[in-house]
Amino acid sequence: MWLKKVVLSDINTIINGCLEGSRKDQELLYHRYASRLYAVCLQYSGDDDEAKDVLQDGFIRIFEKLHTYKFEGSFEGWIRRIVVNTALERYRSKNILRKVEDIDRLTEMEMEPDIEDYSGLDVEILLNMIRELPPKYRMVFNLFAIEGYSHKEISKMINISEGASKSNLSRARLILQKKVEKYSVIKIKVAND
Repeated sequence: MWLKKVVLSDINTIINGCLEGSRKDQELLYHRYASRLYAVCLQYSGDDDEAKDVLQDGFIRIFEKLHTYKFEGSFEGWIRRIVVNTALERYRSKNILRKVEDIDRLTEMEMEPDIEDYSGLDVEILLNMIRELPPKYRMVFNLFAIEGYSHKEISKMINISEGASKSNLSRARLILQKKVEKYSVIKIKVAND
């Protein structure tokens, strides 16, 4: 309990230093959270360079908006949301996210892919598969499956209909399922050789 208070106090000290313009505290804040936020950026980006750009833009926004942080709730959650919003704005500005056909056009088979137990799959391999998704599918998948937003919230965030959000999620799941199945077949084949 005491250790947690010291750590919490420490981050508040760093935040206050940043608010006063301390370059040292800005560096400390960056180094404390950069790797975790970079992982978030990778979830929304197609490659390392793009993730680095989102991270840089995200930290610029964090420092610009730091004065609005109320020292309530999780600071890490607060900065994570800024980085996710930065990634979303980047994709909206590039017009990568386009509306897809309405969800009513999907067959029931497409809507509910078979969910198997892939607990034996390496996390890094699965994250790479997610990164390979087309941008519109990757964004919705990350917002729904990882960030926990509803389709209604996602539709407002990236300016698509709820049906398109559901459709994009369904398509992302199908693509991931096929990639995992293909990977599993290759892995079994290599093991048998």
